[in-house]
Amino acid sequence: MLRWVYKWFRDSKASTAVEFALVAVPFTYLLIGIIEMSLMFAASANINSATNDASRLVKTGQAQQSTGDPEEMFRDALCGGVDILLDCSRLQYEVIAMDDFSDFPTYTAQYDDDGNLIDQGFDPGGSSDVVMIRVAYRYPFMVPVIGNLLSDGHGMSRLLQATVVMQNEPYDIIEEAGNI
Repeated sequence: MLRWVYKWFRDSKASTAVEFALVAVPFTYLLIGIIEMSLMFAASANINSATNDASRLVKTGQAQQSTGDPEEMFRDALCGGVDILLDCSRLQYEVIAMDDFSDFPTYTAQYDDDGNLIDQGFDPGGSSDVVMIRVAYRYPFMVPVIGNLLSDGHGMSRLLQATVVMQNEPYDIIEEAGNI
């Protein structure tokens, strides 16, 4: 019996296949995890870029002076920027006019029990007003181990958030100069 066990351990005909089988599963899982993390970072960059682009409509007064609904115009611009990677219906945002840049710490983000942003309204302010725009998206993970490692405690998801604090341009002065 010992001779058979010794011969079995020394036989290397299928060792490559066995080694590959042992390494293939963790390697594939690691590869899928890298792709998952790359998609999350791309989604985060996408949200930041879309927030900056949509905030430009508020900063220049285009949203406030449009004939349509300013919030709808802002939402359309925001959704147009994230269409490729994210589901626009799951985006959460708030636009808050503040008195001064020093007021920013008083407008902390508020979240519900599920970790979703509680909307504090849409107020794009007027000419030369200081405005804070906050956009949040709960990014769902598909790979369980990666999701458990990177989630922020609300299921297998992580909150991605972008914030822009800016001062609107004095667009009413430009409008008055155009009428002269």
